Amino acid sequence: MDQVRARIEAAFEDRSLLGRSEHADAVEAVIAALDAGQLRVASPPESPGGPWEVHGWVKKAVLLYFGLSQMETIEVGPFEYHDKIPLKRDYAAAGVRVVPPATVRRGAFVEAGAILMPSYVNIGARVGSGTMVDTWATVGSCAQIGRDVHLSGGVGIGGVLEPPSAAPVIIEDGAFIGSRCIVVEGVRVGAEAVLGAGVVLTSSTPILDVSAAQLTRSRGVVPPRAVVIPGSIPKEFPAGTFHVPAALIIGQRSASTDRKTSLEGALREFGVSV
Repeated sequence: MDQVRARIEAAFEDRSLLGRSEHADAVEAVIAALDAGQLRVASPPESPGGPWEVHGWVKKAVLLYFGLSQMETIEVGPFEYHDKIPLKRDYAAAGVRVVPPATVRRGAFVEAGAILMPSYVNIGARVGSGTMVDTWATVGSCAQIGRDVHLSGGVGIGGVLEPPSAAPVIIEDGAFIGSRCIVVEGVRVGAEAVLGAGVVLTSSTPILDVSAAQLTRSRGVVPPRAVVIPGSIPKEFPAGTFHVPAALIIGQRSASTDRKTSLEGALREFGVSV
């Protein structure tokens, strides 16, 4: 892929190069590799807790693909669409259960054993084996969803395409994301963490660990096995004091609520709604 990467980088700086077949073919090769799971936008750490590696050049290829693709009519049974990006196909061969009208764009990878209820997975995203993407959940561009994850109904996982160096949203293995949660702007949710219903996480959302006597604050990363509920904190504005969203870590999942157990048990321990 070294030569492919060089051509992607060059075309991203000079879009006129897309008129040459070798550069256009390089973009196509990256999208095909993403679609097959041979490439990914971000790679997990070699050891638990380490940093993820973002492959900005792969995201550049996705952005270039939009420029190369032409609008066309797509017919799926009685449904008609008009778009630049074709839809993923051959789910039976891929070993993926897809419930109508779930939609996955080409360039996203869904691993064998995943289940997609009526939901949406955008280009560049990756969904791991054993993961449930529940009804009306959305997985945005380049988001990395691990194995054995549950994205509950109405969950919004944001897409991060630009800038190419920016980290995508990452949901690590075994995490449970409760109904109507929103996770955007490159936030990372650690392995086997639990987000109660309605948690909103942006890159600037305060994450407050209130499970111990000493309050600790962070942003952008939910620790592994943390149990999180929605909260708020006061903030001063010219018009007065108002409350803005925060996320509260209220404890850790116990050993008895492992990924093979209904995660509702982990929530019940702390009285958290699903």
